[in-house]
Amino acid sequence: MNRDIEQQLVSWKQRDNRLPVLLRGARQVGKTYIIEKLGREHFKQMLTINFEAQPELRVCFETLEPQTILTTIELLTQQTIKPGETLLFLDEIQECPSAILALRYFKEKMPALHVIGAGSLLEFTLNDKNFRMPVGRVQSLYLKPLSFIEYLSAAGYQQLRDYLSAITLQTPVNTAIHQHLLKLVREYMILGGMPAVIQEYLQNKNLNECQQIQSALLNSYRYDFGKYAPLTDHQYLQRLFEKAPGLIAKHFQYVKVDPDMRSRDIKTALQMLRHANLIYLVYSTASTGIPLISLINEKKFKLLFLDVGLVQRADKLATELLLENDLLLVNRGALAEQFVGQELLAYSSCYEEANLYFWSREKKSSLAEVDYVTTVDSKIIPIEVKAGTTGQLKSLKIFMAEKNIPLGIRISQAPLNYNDGILSLPLYLIHQLPRLVNDICKQKIKKLPS
Repeated sequence: MNRDIEQQLVSWKQRDNRLPVLLRGARQVGKTYIIEKLGREHFKQMLTINFEAQPELRVCFETLEPQTILTTIELLTQQTIKPGETLLFLDEIQECPSAILALRYFKEKMPALHVIGAGSLLEFTLNDKNFRMPVGRVQSLYLKPLSFIEYLSAAGYQQLRDYLSAITLQTPVNTAIHQHLLKLVREYMILGGMPAVIQEYLQNKNLNECQQIQSALLNSYRYDFGKYAPLTDHQYLQRLFEKAPGLIAKHFQYVKVDPDMRSRDIKTALQMLRHANLIYLVYSTASTGIPLISLINEKKFKLLFLDVGLVQRADKLATELLLENDLLLVNRGALAEQFVGQELLAYSSCYEEANLYFWSREKKSSLAEVDYVTTVDSKIIPIEVKAGTTGQLKSLKIFMAEKNIPLGIRISQAPLNYNDGILSLPLYLIHQLPRLVNDICKQKIKKLPS
């Protein structure tokens, strides 16, 4: 299946002034597949070194001199490396930190060679206090599970995806297509965006097999604990990992993980699961200016899990709940908030580590909370995830009044509409949020008929 990030990698291949690339992301999101596909389709040859499966090749990087490194690799692998023709893929590169350091010298002394590194647990090496990242000489790209629109393409709905990319407030989605898209959103929320699960479903349409793959993925993440955590930390990691899917979209409280565990031990486990890209922290922000990250409260946050399909599997939610009930009411709306957050992350720039924020006010007389706060260009945009086609937007309106924000967004199952400063966005149109926001700002629309 095709991934949108492939376009960025092809552009990278064609650039003269390129940097070596580190492709980053959780295990099993498709990093190796994408790089091998790039090598097959766009290079005359490809040489892969897997430092986990071939530890004997770590010796090639005892020096940081590119020509010496390549000569040693060629002699040990009996393959020829030709700059401009060969893609050198350094897989599980975190197992050989000196190979990461060597990327700088490939850029400086052998810029014609295409080099990509990847590793599921790469973040642990990059965030180690003793490791010095070659800043400015290496480019990171971030890969996440398939987004909803990537799922549409994989499932053979490319025309539908193209149709959505041209939707405007003046030409909203046809009612029949709207209902069909909501059905596909339900389907996606059951499957999630893990490539192995989607591939199984598209080939066999067997949800039971898909659930077995989801369970296997969850177990594989548990098995990874031993690779990046001391044995003494396993109980905290295990407990947090078990609890995290049930804690999504809620204000995080350490006591909810385990009242008998110390908060500092849980905090360490949180950091480890973040480095493994298994959870995201959604921080509270004051939202009084940009960048939003400069105004966060690090003690106040919510959790998101890696993938919505894995959440519903970990929580043992019955498939019928998603097929027959209001999507935004399942699990008290937490699953829908996970889906929306996951979509917002998926459509953020693949060149930057994505962050999500929310806003809350805890005055005794007037509690208020907005599910997400994002930016479009220099504009702060509040987002509420709401059930049904109606429902009050009290918190959203409080936020807009307090911060003097002219535009807010409600994401729901309702059709696309704009009225009195509120853009109502259906679940399947999150990828078009920036374009539609900019259209409103350009046209200065005040009200459109429902």
